[in-house]
Amino acid sequence: MGASSSSVNDSDFEKEVLQSSTPVLVDFWAEWCGPCRQIGPIVEEIAGEMAGKLKVVKVNIDKNPETPQKYGVRGIPTLILFDKGQQKSVKVGALPKSKMVEWIESQVA
Repeated sequence: MGASSSSVNDSDFEKEVLQSSTPVLVDFWAEWCGPCRQIGPIVEEIAGEMAGKLKVVKVNIDKNPETPQKYGVRGIPTLILFDKGQQKSVKVGALPKSKMVEWIESQVA
């Protein structure tokens, strides 16, 4: 088994995401969001499969309102790829795993 995603909050977002040496996929989600629960296992699989070249974290928007607001997250699930502290690419809505992997691989060298 590879790595799994970890939860980050408003206070450790900068350290865990913006200061990360590897690219980071941030999954903005909430307990009440059906599509978020639908892609949750896919996000976990990707975290395991891409361990070492991609860090995967989850931000619960209900418990951490500052970070999604800062990055303009309006609908969830929203996936944002960060690299070297910069927001690189955004996908909103549930994606099938193949599309998610394709998107990540196109962004992460």
